[in-house]
Amino acid sequence: MTTGKTKYRVLVVSSGDKTREYFSSLLPPEEYELISHAHNAGEARRLLLSQNADIVIINSPLPDEFGTQLALDLSDSTMGVMLVVKSEHFERIAHLVEDSGVLTVARPNSRQSFYSALKLLTAVSARLAKMERKNRTLQEKMADIRTVNRAKWLLIENLNMSESDAHYYIEKQAMDTRLSRREIAEGIIRTYDK
Repeated sequence: MTTGKTKYRVLVVSSGDKTREYFSSLLPPEEYELISHAHNAGEARRLLLSQNADIVIINSPLPDEFGTQLALDLSDSTMGVMLVVKSEHFERIAHLVEDSGVLTVARPNSRQSFYSALKLLTAVSARLAKMERKNRTLQEKMADIRTVNRAKWLLIENLNMSESDAHYYIEKQAMDTRLSRREIAEGIIRTYDK
């Protein structure tokens, strides 16, 4: 069904083993891989330092906190975060965390509604990861431009080149040496920046 697609790594944070088993049974193995289970928020934070997860399912309340703070802390990453709460807490908690991108699901719920919420979270998480990769690429390009511009100004200051001559010099050196413009610029900066 989903061969060739990404298999999403899931961390379940829940105080009970039965709940972990329940959530695990709801994760189609061809799409999701349960990487670990944490019994409380502290353990989840420690696990995430050494393991990467694409999706974190938090079944509140946890023994050391309700789970809201953990969800908010994790929402700063590209991980999809689902906070499962009792239905009487749903509106209050959803209102509290929704602006941070945390998906709140009321308990009890059907297998179908949980799976639908999980698929929604997966789609949003995948989109965030794609945007993060694009952002990283743009950041690298901006760093390249800043480095090349710094090198051009050093050539202008130290060798009395015009801006177009400095630009041409960097381009030509990059072509002749088969190095990137950034590598050439870094060499110029090491030479002239004191």
